[in-house]
Amino acid sequence: MTQNADDAALPGRKPASELRQTGQPVKDGPGQHPHRQGLPPDRSQAILQAAKHVASVLKKGGHDFALVGSVAVYAHGGAANFQHDADFCIRPEDADAVAATLEEAGLTVYAPSEDWLLKAKCLDQDIDLIFELALQPVTTELLSRATELSVDSVHMPVLAPTDLLRSLLAAFSEHHCDFGAVLPIARQLRERVDWDQVRREFDDAPMPAAFLYLLERLEVIAPQGGHR
Repeated sequence: MTQNADDAALPGRKPASELRQTGQPVKDGPGQHPHRQGLPPDRSQAILQAAKHVASVLKKGGHDFALVGSVAVYAHGGAANFQHDADFCIRPEDADAVAATLEEAGLTVYAPSEDWLLKAKCLDQDIDLIFELALQPVTTELLSRATELSVDSVHMPVLAPTDLLRSLLAAFSEHHCDFGAVLPIARQLRERVDWDQVRREFDDAPMPAAFLYLLERLEVIAPQGGHR
């Protein structure tokens, strides 16, 4: 996906002109006001609450989706070290329907300049609705591998650990190569990841291959073909 979101719509996606554009003031919809009084003061807890609320809305709407990002790592047993937002992946062709469901629930949905996601606001927190992971469009097959987990008492599909790591390694490039951010995630999920599959996919890519070598040297994973 290389076209700007303002120039071309993805299949099944609302044209950007019909969505709020990045940079415009974002106000909570009427469906959000009842939740404000119960917002936790901690930012991580606020992001978690927003993720739970969005997942509940998507489940009620009957949409296929999966939780990704730092909240997904937490759901798989990682630390509650949330970053800036809560992330969900959806199929490109479902973007229109998902946006409509969230808007009906009172959330603000808008189109950023990037053409691989939509953004929303929930409980004053940012929500990313991602169409593309590991440089590939989100597919039914990818979503089918998600695991149903309880995320702070709310059950929702969570992207499989191997797919989570694949999406992070695929983002490495000469211009973006933050090993420090991904290293703790690899440590936390190492027993749940199919490292052989990850190696087969990324061993020829310089930045991911360098990260895998770093994991070996730090004894996070066994050397290729070896044993710990």
